[in-house]
Parts: sequence; C-alpha cells; structure tokens
Amino acid sequence: MMLFLASIGGSISYAGEIYVGKNMSGRGDGSKGSPFSSLEDALREAREWRRLGDSRVQGGIDIWVGDGVYSPSQTILIRPEDSGTADSPTRIRAMADAAVLSGGIPVKTWRPAGKVEGVPSHVAKRLFVADAPMAGGKFFPFRQLWVNGRKAVRAESHSDQQLPRILNWNFQDGTATIPNIFPGFKPTAGMEFFIHQWWAVAQLRVRDANISKDSIVLAFHEPESRIQNEHPWPKPWLSKEHGNSAFRLLNALQFLDQPGEWFLDEYTHKLYYYPREDEDMEVATAVVPYLETILQVVGTAEHPVEHLSIEGLTFQHSAWLRPHTHGHVALQAGMYFVEAYKLIKPGTPDKAGLENQAWVGRPKAAVEMRHTAYTAFRNCTFTHLASTGIDYRSGNRCDTLEGNFFQDIGGSGVLLGTFSEEEFEAHLPYQPKDERTLTDGVVITNNLLQHIGREDWGAVGIGAGFVRNVQIMHNELLDLPYTGISLGWGWTPTVNSMKNNRVVENKITRYGKFMYDVAGIYTLSAQPGTRIQRNHIDSIYLSPYAHLPDHWFYLYTDEGSAYMNVSDNWFLANKILQNANGPGVEWKNNGPQVDRNLVKNAGLQHRFSAMRNRLLPLDTVARFNAYIPFTKPVFFQIYDPKGSVSEQEVKAFIAKQGGDPTHVYRWKTYTIWQTTDELGKKMAGAWLATYPAIAYKVFNNLFYSFDRSQCAPDPEPGETDFVLLTAQLVDDKVKQQEYLDAHKNQQKEWPEVARGFCRAGFEEVLLYRNDRQLMLYISFPKGKNFEEIDRLTTEDNPRVLEWNKLMGSYQEGIEGAAANETWIFYKK
Repeated sequence: MMLFLASIGGSISYAGEIYVGKNMSGRGDGSKGSPFSSLEDALREAREWRRLGDSRVQGGIDIWVGDGVYSPSQTILIRPEDSGTADSPTRIRAMADAAVLSGGIPVKTWRPAGKVEGVPSHVAKRLFVADAPMAGGKFFPFRQLWVNGRKAVRAESHSDQQLPRILNWNFQDGTATIPNIFPGFKPTAGMEFFIHQWWAVAQLRVRDANISKDSIVLAFHEPESRIQNEHPWPKPWLSKEHGNSAFRLLNALQFLDQPGEWFLDEYTHKLYYYPREDEDMEVATAVVPYLETILQVVGTAEHPVEHLSIEGLTFQHSAWLRPHTHGHVALQAGMYFVEAYKLIKPGTPDKAGLENQAWVGRPKAAVEMRHTAYTAFRNCTFTHLASTGIDYRSGNRCDTLEGNFFQDIGGSGVLLGTFSEEEFEAHLPYQPKDERTLTDGVVITNNLLQHIGREDWGAVGIGAGFVRNVQIMHNELLDLPYTGISLGWGWTPTVNSMKNNRVVENKITRYGKFMYDVAGIYTLSAQPGTRIQRNHIDSIYLSPYAHLPDHWFYLYTDEGSAYMNVSDNWFLANKILQNANGPGVEWKNNGPQVDRNLVKNAGLQHRFSAMRNRLLPLDTVARFNAYIPFTKPVFFQIYDPKGSVSEQEVKAFIAKQGGDPTHVYRWKTYTIWQTTDELGKKMAGAWLATYPAIAYKVFNNLFYSFDRSQCAPDPEPGETDFVLLTAQLVDDKVKQQEYLDAHKNQQKEWPEVARGFCRAGFEEVLLYRNDRQLMLYISFPKGKNFEEIDRLTTEDNPRVLEWNKLMGSYQEGIEGAAANETWIFYKK
C-alpha cells in the first residue's frame, strides 16, 4: 500500500509503507494484512528498499507499528544504512497509542510463598513467590520490578521519607558506622548500603559487618569502597547541627516486610513479592527489565544516521546493572566515578587551585543517540526505566525531541552531549579537534517530565554537558529529587566547546525533593553567547536530609560559569547563588519583581497541554520551602592551633567559594570571615570536605539584636564602622539558659541598656551564639572612636553597670585568652 504524502514541483510523492504488528501466523511480509512481527524486520525491509533504489522510497518510508508490547531479545540498532534523506525521510510511527518497545521479561506463575526461612510468619503468609525469569536459557540479575504498571520497591530497611543517619565514617578504614536499629540483623550476600551525600548518592555493596549492641560497622566491596573513601566531593556528611548523612540498607530478605516490596534470591532463583492491597497475583502483570538499552541510533562521524523520526512509541522496562557489579558512587548529575582522589599538591594547568581529580562514567540509557543528524522523537512516552530516558551522547546535530512524556525514570530524563568520558578528567575544558563529536543544534522542546531520578536521587531532569547551539525551551519539569535543568560541565572559566545555548520559557516546579546544593536551573563553566531567559521556577521541596537546609536556589551559576546572560526569569524570592563565576555573567531582571507577562508562555505550548492529564497527583506528605532571607552579617570562624593552613591559603579558599577575602580578621590561631548567610553555609560544607581536621564554626544564630529604631528619630545614618568581639558562656547549662532568657527579656526588664546604646550612637548590636561561643557585632558612625563612645553607655546609667556585672558572671574567655580576659577583639 502507498500513502499520499506531498506534491512537489507538480508531481505527487508517496511514502512506502511497512507494517509491524502482533502477527500470530508467522513472520509476515510487512503488508498491512500480514505485518512483520518485529521492528527489526521492518528496518531491514526499509534498508533493502533504499539499497536497491526501490521506487517506493521516493516520498520516504513510513514504518507503522501496531498496538502491542514488542520485547526484542537484544538492543534494536538503527545504523547509517537506515538513514533517510531530506526528501525521503524514514518515519517510525505508532498506528494508535499503545505500541510499546519493552526491554522487560514477564514474571509468571505466582504462588503463595508459605513458610520462608528468615521471614516472620505474619509476613511470610502474605508473600508470593515465582521462579525468576530466564533469557536465552539463563538466569539474569535485575534491580527493578513493575507490577500492574507500578514500580515495586526492592526490599529495604527504611522508606524514602524515614531514613536514619549514620553515626560516623572512617575514611582510613573505609567503614561506615550505623546505629544497630535492625532486630536480628545479619549481613547477607547481595546486601547494599544507600547513602545521601550532599548533592549525590552512593550505593555500596556490603562486604562485611561488625555488629555490637548499639552500632554496626560496615565494610564494602571494591571497586566502590576505595572510590567512596578517596574522593573528596561529595562525601558523607557529619554534622552536629543538621545531622549526619542519611542511609538505608536494602536487597536482603530480612527487609521484606512491607506491601509493594520484593526480593530476588540469586542463589535459588526465587522472586518474592509482598502484594499491595489492590493486587491479585493470580491476574497481576509483573515485569522485570532485561535490556539496559532498548534502542540505539548510532552512526559514525563520516556517516551519521540522518532524517529519521520516531513518533508515538512507548519505551519502557529498561535495566541498569553496573551498580550490581561495581557499586555506584556519583559525582554529579548521575555521572559515576571510575577513579577519584584528593591531590596532595593542588593545581593543574587549567586550574591552579584544583585540589582533586575525577574520571567519570555515564549511566546507560533506554534510548541512546550517537552521531545523528536531523532525527526526531515526537509524542513518545518514556516510562518505567531504570536509568536515563534518552541520551544524545555525542555527535548529534540538529536533532529534535518534541512533545514527549517522561515518568518513572530511574536516572536523568534527558542527557545531551559529552560530560567528560572515562579517559578525560572531569575538570578539564573540552575542545575536541574533531568537532563532529559535539552535540550541536539539538532542540529539546515541549516535553513533560515527572518523577525523574527514582533510583539515583542525584540525577537531573534535563542535563546538558559540553554542548553548543542547543535549545531547551517550553518544557515542564516537576517532582524531581534534585535539579531541574543542568547546563554545562567542567567547573572551568576557560573558553571551551560550549557556546550559544538557550534555556528559554521552561517551567520547573517541585524540585529538590531529597538533594540540596540545588536549583531549578543550574550552570557550569564558560558558555559564550548562552542565554537563560523567561523561565518560571517555583516550589522547592523541603528535603528531610539536606546537608545544609537553606542551600537551595531558584537559579545557580556555579563554578566557572562565564559569558552568559541570565534575564527575565520569574521565581518567588530573590534566592540565587553565583559561585566562583568567571567573567561576563550578566544578571538582569530576575526574581519576584519580573512582570508575569514575560513568563506567561513558559512551559508547554497549548497543542501539547493534554499531556498534563497524565500527571500523577502530588504526594500527600510533600512539604515545600518558604524563604525568609537572613540579611544580617554572618561570620565563619576557623580555629587552627597547629597552623596547618596559612592566612593566604584561607583567603584563596574563600575566593574560590565566591567570597570576598578582604573581610578576614585574625586573633592568635583564630581566623574570622565576615560574609552572607548563603556563602557562610556553603563555606561550611566546602571547608569540612577539604580540611576535615581543622575546626570551624558558622555564626548565624542571632539571639539578640538592637538597632536605632529603638532610639529617638535620627537623621539618615551615614557610613558605619564596626567592632567584632568574641567570648564564651560558662560550661553550665542552667546559667547558659539564664543568659539567653536575660537577653530575650532585656527590652522589658532592662530598658536602660538600649538607652545606653542609643546615647553611645550605636547603629546595631548583634549577638550570635554557636554552642558556648558568642560573637558580638557593634556598628557605629564611621570616624568615631569606639572606646570613647562605648563609655557613654554607662554614663549616668548605673543599671547598665549592673547588667554588665550580671552578664560577666555568665561569660569567660575562649581558648587562648588570658586568665583575666573575657571579650577579645577580632576587629577594633
């Protein structure tokens, strides 16, 4: 059969048609009445038409795929010989809306499990068991299971919202200490350890466990153990203030105790499942993934796959097995370390201060694109996938991803371009001699992405590495564990292959569900001509495990970001971060003040809006952040009695974090830096990772403040100066509370103190606390002598003398102060 296509130059062109369907009578011949039973057969037929110059290709080739689930035994490969031309494209099209390419294998013949060794009887009576499926006559590993279209949960000690915290991490021994909160715990083969690490996760295979009454010390298999203990960024978080890194154990029969959980016994090849209330295992459809990649479209630099489109197909049930054999320790955006370590002597030719090296690998994708041109995926569905949805890995030119729906993706939804391959260090600027390897001119538009990163919480919605002329526009992204759109790689301000990218009129909402150091839109490295404009960003989840609870942002230009324009983006509050940017980053008109008309077209365009009907409802336990900016000065203190780090090194470190090192003050072995709340918190994480043995404190806990509004009306204040002092509270909890209560009630019970401050002309008096240590900031008109005006606070004011004497009974000098010295000056 032939399909009328177009009239060109007065002649009529037709597309040749090839059909694929669930043909019960045999292989078929590709006609509508006798379709091929596989897409591979149809591709071969189309390839032969083109090789032989068949007249049916004059108007292109349409491969029509009928409804049904097609499960190839190996990855479907589309080659350069399958290319079309501009006048004769190849189109692979779904005939309706239920044509599925699945990388999975069904699980059949479920039966009640009966008695199961190691499982309590009240649980065992609810379990069902099936023989693990086989492929090619052999059993195979798998890490996912879907039942009736819902993702089941690999048996785990704790659910996503209930993770406990590690007790400690020993980097020398390579062990984690966790609380012993597991009745009858015993390590078993295949058990895994999942840990939340700042902006990424790690999944480690448990090798051994030393069990005591209150704690368990875990050791891990190689190669992931060495990588986990040598790489400096990101690492396990240890914090009294915000809690240590969250973790869970999984993949052990002893954790199979909740509806929706499953466990594969790889020795007996039995699959155990605890059904949900609404699941009848006699009729349930259960699928496990077998193929890591369902479809590859792969050409060469000389002969890319060209002029091919895929429309309306569903891709589902892909696997990702590397964590099963190598563990998974991620750097960022789901890219995993293959080697990483801290440099003893910092510095590389590109970055003099770089203190670490890293080489990363890239997760598998359900659909992989390499050396392609003028291809398109339109109106497809990507769902129930273990890792990346679609990956434009390299050498992609003028491809289009339009109108596709992504949901229930284990890794990132969409990846584009090189992120530094395993042989290329991750912090180097990428500028290949053969530019045909670059991803250039790809358009990602009007796609809807929900519930991305369900296996790897550090994955992103849309991630682009070293790309150029890429357009990411009119996409909607929601319910993400980490960042929405990540643009760039390399952490370098050196001009490289990236340039002229566009992130325009996207809508990103409900992100940062688990990982912080996060943004709706995030950038790295120099990208001349890049524009981030008219995007709508809102609703950051309140993460239960954030290493720094306030370290979330709407826009975040990270290390090396340079030569780009960020303008007319709307978000709820002025919460952005510019960290260690290079030159030429232009910020213009961003935040809540932006005219909403400028972003009214952000998100899906009208003809794609019906995809929103497929969204899953918001989780009822979800909570979101409300941002109340802290605008007072914040102080970061370093205590280095051994003199391990010089003042110049400290200043260089501050500058690297995007801070101003001119506001650094010293007293003996203490160094103090005045900064903002956001940078102070960022510095804390960076310092802990780089100098874990050198103590630090952040002073942002303001428990007392005075300002001139408590005085008689004054003329407008002029320039100010300040002094900065520190002392500590005595080591007595009762007295410490009395001290805090006295300051809380000072205005009511000791109003004379504020009157003394007014008389002295103080602009602000701010008192901070971190543990026992106090930090006192007093500002006053510039040019005044502090010692002279300070005396005015007690002049003819005996109640202030009483106050000072009372407060003196609660205070003492910090370590290093003389015996008769309480308050010492960081800055006079």
